[in-house]
Amino acid sequence: MSQKRLLPIPIQLILGTVLLVAAYMLALTLGAADTGVRDIWLALTSGGGEHAAVLRELRIPRVTAAVFTGAALGVAGAIMQGVTRNPLADPGLLGLTSGANAALALSLALIPGITRFGILFACFAGAAAGMAIVFSIGATSRGGMSAMRLVVAGAAVTAFLQAIADGTGIVFKISKDVSMWTAGGLMGTTPASLIVVPFIVAGLIAAMLVSRQLTILSLQEEVAVGLGQRVFLTKAAMLVITALLAGAAVALVGNLAFIGLIIPHLVRAVCGSDYRAIIPLSALAGGIFMVLADMAGRLVNAPFETPVVAITALIGLPFFLIIVRKGGLGHA
Repeated sequence: MSQKRLLPIPIQLILGTVLLVAAYMLALTLGAADTGVRDIWLALTSGGGEHAAVLRELRIPRVTAAVFTGAALGVAGAIMQGVTRNPLADPGLLGLTSGANAALALSLALIPGITRFGILFACFAGAAAGMAIVFSIGATSRGGMSAMRLVVAGAAVTAFLQAIADGTGIVFKISKDVSMWTAGGLMGTTPASLIVVPFIVAGLIAAMLVSRQLTILSLQEEVAVGLGQRVFLTKAAMLVITALLAGAAVALVGNLAFIGLIIPHLVRAVCGSDYRAIIPLSALAGGIFMVLADMAGRLVNAPFETPVVAITALIGLPFFLIIVRKGGLGHA
């Protein structure tokens, strides 16, 4: 378990913040409408300007959603990997986002006119249910809960829950509405969508508050017990935080996989195994990754848009295979 760091943690946090701000501003300036820093300033200060409406109603909400979605999924993945000591843990691979998708589809079908708060609660409950099913299958498998058993269980449960979401859309004739929510993209993000952001912020703060306990738990349960940690309650609290972050991310932009897998591994490579550093750096790195992926989706085939879920999968699948091949070496 290497503790080598390229730079001191405070410097890494400062650099991460600077890079996130730079990526945010770059994403705001690039697009179909030719905008500059002055246009962004006028839009943010309600000073008018030629492109103020485009920036305020479309681009600023979209890029802001990308930041918080990436942060939520990056931190959720870090918590899952720490709690399970499983290098392949990811909200998109272990049933959380598909559970949120299924719950979202059912809520749209059964509760016409459901509010965004209602959708958020449904996604949170669905993420928790999906996670519980996957972990139950993994725990009851012969030979115990291994990394690959969890992934296989996650793949099966994800397919099942996705079928529920798709079937609900077909039966209730709301396929278009369901697909708009669950496709995994930022195209339809509006200022009203950002009502979910405070819940993500609350989840990120809660994750930072339990980061010390997560560092201990990620080593060995015996060590955690020896240090007086109430392991069951600690795990339960962390998994609730994970479900909140994953559910809120789905409520904001839909189903996205691999972000929670990629980001914690990249962060641990530069900051070591202390989750007091991994959690905030995962939030920053996840935000940067998501902003750049969405920006690439807008620009790579302009004026047409490449789904951001395709870009994250294109990067994430080889990353997943590399981790499998290495057997999770380097995971803290």
